[in-house]
Amino acid sequence: MLTLYSYPELCAVADNNGYGLKVYAFLKLAGVPFVHEHLFDASAAPRGQLPYVVDDGETIGDSETIIAHAIAKYRLTIDAKLSPEQRRTNHLVTRMLDDLYWVMSYSRWKDERYYPAFRDAFIAQHPQIDAAGFETAKAYNAQRYHFQGIGRYTPEQAYARGLADLQVLAEIVPAKGFVHGDAPTSIDAGIYGFVANIYFLPIPTPLKAFVDAHKNLVAHCERIHAAVSSQPQTSS
Repeated sequence: MLTLYSYPELCAVADNNGYGLKVYAFLKLAGVPFVHEHLFDASAAPRGQLPYVVDDGETIGDSETIIAHAIAKYRLTIDAKLSPEQRRTNHLVTRMLDDLYWVMSYSRWKDERYYPAFRDAFIAQHPQIDAAGFETAKAYNAQRYHFQGIGRYTPEQAYARGLADLQVLAEIVPAKGFVHGDAPTSIDAGIYGFVANIYFLPIPTPLKAFVDAHKNLVAHCERIHAAVSSQPQTSS
């Protein structure tokens, strides 16, 4: 059986990182059985990043590579009916979510207005992580943000990027159904991975205020959440 290794759950979502939650939701929506293992330390992961999977002894990292592997190996049809135009849309949205990731992460670890609420919520759910360990992670993330570039932005500049990304999502996510019709596809899993990590966390960032104000984003998030939460899973 395939095993998914990803960061811990938080505030009702199965992974507090958008990429791991994307893979989790994809596997659920596609009907692939898997075991879910939660890790705090990514140092032993491929490229030092989560998520990754181990499937019949093969280790695969990177969320998009994992999804492509699952589609090919298990002959999944979740995206089989997509047109070339829809596939191009998926590619562009996936790359945009890469940008949104940095703003979402910045809001948790870099912005001192919201970091304490994130820290306290995480430690309350995972008391094996103490405040000192969290401060170490905070310092590590500060370095990442600096070298990526977003750490050199003011909060207003950083959030302007994330809100622009969310505005595009608000324009393409329908009020009913899913992005490409009545059935979810891989892009719905991707959008859910990031929007759920904004919507379900009770931290009043500008990103959450935007999502809360757009009923179509909330409804889409809740539809996917209900679908992936209603199916049994093996977890540890």
